[in-house]
Amino acid sequence: MISKSEVKHLAELSRIELTDEEEERLAHDLGKILDHFAELKEVDTEKVSPLTGGALIMNALRDDSDSRGRIENDMAVEEFPDKAGGLLKVPPVFS
Repeated sequence: MISKSEVKHLAELSRIELTDEEEERLAHDLGKILDHFAELKEVDTEKVSPLTGGALIMNALRDDSDSRGRIENDMAVEEFPDKAGGLLKVPPVFS
């Protein structure tokens, strides 16, 4: 269980203003959450293999050797209406 003074301390660290009612409710809710984690610690996981996520995937991305995209980009730059010094000029976003 978490005390109301601990909730006040956490609120101060977080720079959150809480009413007495909110402190009481948070102490209750956080206490329930911590109790749930305490229950999970009691679960027997001795025969459960640890999960590994994606550690064996080496490269799931495509090879960048395709030059078609570069040709398409060059064509788009050529067709762009307003260019200056190798850059594309666009209207300002913020005025």
